[in-house]
Amino acid sequence: MIYLSPKKIQKLIKEGENIHILDVRENYEYNQCRICTSHIPMGEITNRIKEISIIKNIALLCRSGRRAEAVANLLEQEYKMSDIIVIEGGLINWKEEVDPSLILE
Repeated sequence: MIYLSPKKIQKLIKEGENIHILDVRENYEYNQCRICTSHIPMGEITNRIKEISIIKNIALLCRSGRRAEAVANLLEQEYKMSDIIVIEGGLINWKEEVDPSLILE
């Protein structure tokens, strides 16, 4: 598992790195506030593992980073995926470091 700050993720993407951000928050959270990402709620990860397993350079995002870390552990332990990125501090840190205009409820 790799922990990267939102600022570092944004920098890598701007530099042309092919990083795929996957938001694991619930639907209502995703609908309230989102950045340019894919979305699979944490509770649906196991049922949708085929969609996830084909993604290269996946960076997991949630509100605070805790759910993203739990999903990363699941992907590494149960599905033997490696080099999973967790965006440190989730959207809370994204708002602080990258986009203060985000409205989090």
